[in-house]
Amino acid sequence: MLDLIILSLLYFVCILISVAIWRGRKDVDLHSSGTGGAETEPDGLVFIGKEEDIKKSQRITAKVDGREIVVFYHEGKFHALDSRCYHEGGPLCRGEIEDIDGQACIVCPWHKFKITLETGEGLYEGINPLEPSPTPKWQSKGVKQRIHKVTVDNGNVYVSPPDLSVSFDSDYYAAKYKNGGELAMGK
Repeated sequence: MLDLIILSLLYFVCILISVAIWRGRKDVDLHSSGTGGAETEPDGLVFIGKEEDIKKSQRITAKVDGREIVVFYHEGKFHALDSRCYHEGGPLCRGEIEDIDGQACIVCPWHKFKITLETGEGLYEGINPLEPSPTPKWQSKGVKQRIHKVTVDNGNVYVSPPDLSVSFDSDYYAAKYKNGGELAMGK
């Protein structure tokens, strides 16, 4: 009987911990050096942060028109894209950057999908079964991830608001997580 009581208490504690984690802070960005709050300038550009701060942290997340984006500084260039992977909404701000066939790519931490920083193309390694000895080669799935234009002016980094007249696969998760959404950053 005592075992049943102890087991019930442990089960109850586990439920409490799960609820606390689930209801916990949802906008935590371990790589951000700023607050993530973005200000719109008179010319329509959205201020993301100071150039030197982003260079030091190498990435920062921010909201642009309620849409969460991530800005990377990699090998002397700034790149901005939707912060959620087009595949299943994984947090790209927590991914690693890899060089794939001479292209800088962010690797989604959830399912290892590879996305070029420059164009937003999804890459995969595939073979042509019609070749006599097929060898894997990197190929494009097409542009899947929305990228955003970055402007650097007087030590400040700005991003242009997205042109929503063209759609991308990542738009689904950008909308789902817009303004906090129902889902947490790390889930």
